[in-house]
Parts: sequence; structure tokens; C-alpha cells
Amino acid sequence: MEEKKNIVIVLQQYSIVVRGVERKLKELGYNVSIMEPDIDLIKDSAPLIDLFVFYLPKDSKNREEDEQKFNMLTQICDVIQSYNKNMVLIGEKSYRSSLMDFCPVLRDCEWLDRPVDMKQLSQAIERALTSDGQPKVRKHILIVDNDPAYASMVRTWIKEFYDVDILTAGKQTLSFLIKKKVDLVLLDYEMPVMNGPEVLQMLRQELSEVLPPIVFLTGVSTPDEVKKVLALKPDGYVLKSKTREQLLEYLEEKLK
Repeated sequence: MEEKKNIVIVLQQYSIVVRGVERKLKELGYNVSIMEPDIDLIKDSAPLIDLFVFYLPKDSKNREEDEQKFNMLTQICDVIQSYNKNMVLIGEKSYRSSLMDFCPVLRDCEWLDRPVDMKQLSQAIERALTSDGQPKVRKHILIVDNDPAYASMVRTWIKEFYDVDILTAGKQTLSFLIKKKVDLVLLDYEMPVMNGPEVLQMLRQELSEVLPPIVFLTGVSTPDEVKKVLALKPDGYVLKSKTREQLLEYLEEKLK
């Protein structure tokens, strides 16, 4: 018989919701215990624990208070990673971005929004337990767009999941890609001096063997204009009118 995995739920205050999470994990066949976010306790128990589940406190809306919590979580994360253990984080959706900015290494952890979906919880637990504990390699995206405001907005949208660089002139693209490997280029279709099609042609001539996927960013959506874009045979195109969620969904599918 396979030995039961040991899971610790780390939290500041026990609640009915946490009781539901605890009950679900026990139903799935895990040994489950509760622990306060105390570094010494976690350090002593880490060798015997297979997975740590953090039930994060609510967003306090107080920057100083949140930073204290983030500092504590960062220190705990360092201890857990030193034992090559994984974590699952459960928290408010609004909390995620600021937490990941403060502690980027947590981007490699499984995350679940509150309220907790029990089916998603079981799937996240299984993924975390079968992971080798090594950091995931993040995909690298290059945005080429002469509109700095739009490029910065897109970077803000996706930086939680990808490493992102920005260029504001098409002619800079070749020299950048010679020096740095990326997994995908989001290329503005309409730019002054050297537009998207001209950049694509240049890259195909100079980097034919190592050219990353090129996806056009375009504001045009009429059938005739879309045909013109597709006639260049890029690896895809994205309308600039897409929402953050739509763009992330597109990128996730494209970078599988």
C-alpha cells in the first residue's frame, strides 16, 4: 500500500472554510495537519512534510501591514525551498499580483483563488505533489510596439506569468534577438520607419534558423485587412482590443 502523503495547512486563523479544505484533503487520502506561520515550526517539520498549503490572510489594504506579511512568507518560502518542498497558495485574487511582485519566486507555486473550488484544489495538490520541486522555467516574450503606453500595459498584464522585454522601434529587434533568446515576439503591425511586415521580413532573412514565433499585434479587424496580415504568414495575430484574460488565454495556448 502506498504511504499517505503528509500535507500541512499553514494559516493565521482557523475558519469554517479552512475546515472544508482540511476535510477535502483528508477525503483524498492525505494526512493533514494545521500549523501557524512560524519559521521555527516549519523548519522543524519540513523534512517530514510532502506539501505545504498556505491559506493566506485577506488583503488588508494597508501597504505596511501587507509588506510585513510578505516578508514573513518570503522567509518561510526560503526555508521550504531549502528542503526542496513545494507549496500551494490559496488567497484573494486581488492579493496575487502584489504578492508575486514582492516575492517573484512564488510565481512557480500553484495558486488558487478564494473562494476555493474543491475540484481545482485536488488538481493543484496533485500537480504540486508530482512536481520535482525545481523552479519552472518561465517563457520569455518580447513586445515590439512604438506606443510605450500600450506596450507597458501589456507587460503589466502578462509579467506575472512571463519574463517580458519591450522595444519601441522595429529596427532594434534584430540586434536584440541576436543577443537574447525569446520564446515569442509580439510585433506591432503598424509602426513608423520600419513597420511590422518589414521587421518580419528582416528577421526571416537574418535569423531563419533560430527565429522565434512572430505574432502580430494589430488594431485592424476588417476582413480585408486581416487577409493582408495573414498573407504574410506570421505565426499568429492578436487584436489590440483583446482583454487581459483573452490575451493570457491566447499566449498560454500559443506557448504550449
